[in-house]
Amino acid sequence: MGRTWAIIERELRRFRRSPVLIVMSMVMPIVQLVVLGYAFGGNVKHLKVAIVDQDHGVPAVKVREMASALASGARTIDTIDYADSGRAIDDLRNGRVNGVLTIPPEFSRRVLERNQPRVALIEDNTDNFVSVALAGTLGGLMSAYNQPAYAPRVPGQATLDVVEVYPYVPYVQYLLPGSVVMSIFMMVMIGGGIIFIDDKARGLHEGYLVTPISKFELIAGFNVSGTIKAVIAGMFLMLIGSVIAGIPHPFDPLRIFRLFVVIVVTAFALISLMFLLMVRVSDPLLPRAVFGVLNTLLYFPSGAVYPQQGFPGWMQVIAVVDPFTYAVHALKCLLLKNTGFEAIGTDLMFLMLFAAVAMTAATALFKRTL
Repeated sequence: MGRTWAIIERELRRFRRSPVLIVMSMVMPIVQLVVLGYAFGGNVKHLKVAIVDQDHGVPAVKVREMASALASGARTIDTIDYADSGRAIDDLRNGRVNGVLTIPPEFSRRVLERNQPRVALIEDNTDNFVSVALAGTLGGLMSAYNQPAYAPRVPGQATLDVVEVYPYVPYVQYLLPGSVVMSIFMMVMIGGGIIFIDDKARGLHEGYLVTPISKFELIAGFNVSGTIKAVIAGMFLMLIGSVIAGIPHPFDPLRIFRLFVVIVVTAFALISLMFLLMVRVSDPLLPRAVFGVLNTLLYFPSGAVYPQQGFPGWMQVIAVVDPFTYAVHALKCLLLKNTGFEAIGTDLMFLMLFAAVAMTAATALFKRTL
């Protein structure tokens, strides 16, 4: 243990003397959390909708009034009246409006005759998020329009009551577990794998080879020191990110203890993976290239940004063996649901088994020769 601790102490001293490394590994995930969380998590608002009323009857006026109420209330849409449908469509093609709501000439007559009255929504479908939001908003408007003026005292139709188990989860909170794992991964890459390869490129690792330290002690020293650095980064982002994202009771001692256990196990699993990948690498440029590939290959299939149920089959296969998947799931359970260890037992078991296999393989592949 004395020889292993010497490696740990040396790596931690180097880490302390690199303030830029510390700032980059801790601040960048926070920037990512804030930018992505609020950029993708908000509701789409102020979509410009051109209204072309070709009917001007009382039912058509009611549709226009309900659209104006949406513009004044939820502000999902902003209505603009057009007299010419051709000009409205030209503005749609040129990007001045997001959609054109056309009320045809026979609309009022069909409403009074109950003969399939229709309105048309012409939308710019090159932006899927905008088109879905627009169709959903105006579809809800027409559903409200079709409601009878006087509802029956006892409804005769079956309805669905939605009961939410947990409070509303903003997207910035949904993104927080993935950002914590990403901060651990960045520290593992920058403070673990890249520094190790740089030492080999500069010949500093030759000093280890003339000592009686064993391969296991050397790998254990690197792994433990990398784990400590990654845990510092992960805990820092978890606490600061919880405050930024508005996690309820972010400083609950029992929750912090559970999160600490998950972060330690995750950090050790990822640092073991990193040394397994870098144990035979000597080119200092290779880790920089691998970083971008691993970032995409591990982060996005984990469900940190989008639910895994929407992935194609081949990506779900990657997610099954991805350690990010289990770390993100465990952190989501603790941060968003405030569950206990019984909910994340499978995640912890996988990460510990993954770390043991990766560290054993890295030790076996490590060469104590030049």
